[in-house]
Amino acid sequence: MSRQHPQINLSRRGLLKFGAGAIGTGVLTAGLGSNLLAAETKPAEDEITPDKVLQELLEGNDRFVKAKRRNPNQTHSRLVEVAKGQKPFASILGCADSRVPSEIVFDQGLGDLFVCRIAGNIATTQQIGSLEFGSLVLGTKVILVMGHERCGAVEAAIKGAEVPGRIGSLLEAIKPSVESSKDKEGDKLENACKANILAQVEKLKSSTVLSELIKAEKLKIVGGYYDLDTGKISIVS
Repeated sequence: MSRQHPQINLSRRGLLKFGAGAIGTGVLTAGLGSNLLAAETKPAEDEITPDKVLQELLEGNDRFVKAKRRNPNQTHSRLVEVAKGQKPFASILGCADSRVPSEIVFDQGLGDLFVCRIAGNIATTQQIGSLEFGSLVLGTKVILVMGHERCGAVEAAIKGAEVPGRIGSLLEAIKPSVESSKDKEGDKLENACKANILAQVEKLKSSTVLSELIKAEKLKIVGGYYDLDTGKISIVS
């Protein structure tokens, strides 16, 4: 996309050629290629801007909060439509918490959101790669990192909990945010949750792929904080 990084070909056509050549099995072209080729037929300049997409997300959340959901794109005809290909307009990096389902709290439907969920809404290498795909290939205009009130993963990181298995890897990723927010006034858990959201936003912005899309004004990355008691999402970045 940018001549500043000639060593990386960020074009959709280049990505398809690279993937097909490197894998050589037809899996990429069968599973991803249809989306990549379809993306090339889109107009050079989309009418929908990142700001408009963010507004749509927040308006959907407002409907959810006021119990006025429209439940859009949840019909059988929509199911059939998106089975042929997906064109989500926004990506969500959210916590795996069962109380924060993205499509419901943003009042969206099938094929609208490209969602990655993980405890503590942390941006792992795999999550970043998925979101790069969502923005570069599928064309999502916004990535919203959505943390939430009383996050159990953040609370465990604050307490320095002893945990079994690989749960500790999640807490290690959150600890820097706990440390950076420990001297702030107010609720310690809320401060750490919001600091963690901002940290993941910055981590995503450091991606070469995503930063180029931001420079081209094709993408916006923001943080959101979900109130478990009201369902309200507030922008924190």
